[in-house]
Amino acid sequence: MTGLPLRDRRLPPVDLLGTLAMALVITGGIYLASVMPGGGSLVPGVLLLCAATVVLAIAVVMLVRIPDFAWGPFRTVAFWGLLAYLVVAGMIAFAFILDGTRGQSLLLTLLMLLAFAAVVPLLLAFGVARYQEQ
Repeated sequence: MTGLPLRDRRLPPVDLLGTLAMALVITGGIYLASVMPGGGSLVPGVLLLCAATVVLAIAVVMLVRIPDFAWGPFRTVAFWGLLAYLVVAGMIAFAFILDGTRGQSLLLTLLMLLAFAAVVPLLLAFGVARYQEQ
């Protein structure tokens, strides 16, 4: 530990980047939902998903480089959060499949759900572990 109280520790902006990635995925999902019935262009959705993936990757790289981080609590919360959000994403995906979504729209929807299911547990686990002793 660095000797600083946990609340005074300077950490990289993993939470801010995770929130940005989540906002990009949600915006992409809203756009996709708005064009899905009419078959509009999927390019903005793909670009938003790519941007979210890059931001999420940067957050993960910053996270793994934190010295003296409480990895035990992080892994525990991340595991159970990921499990829960994969179930939620699976149920949403099932609804889209039952609704008749096919092809590239379905693929993009599934990838956005996967990104969403990865971001939320990251945010939960980071929020818990940042205030835990090493």
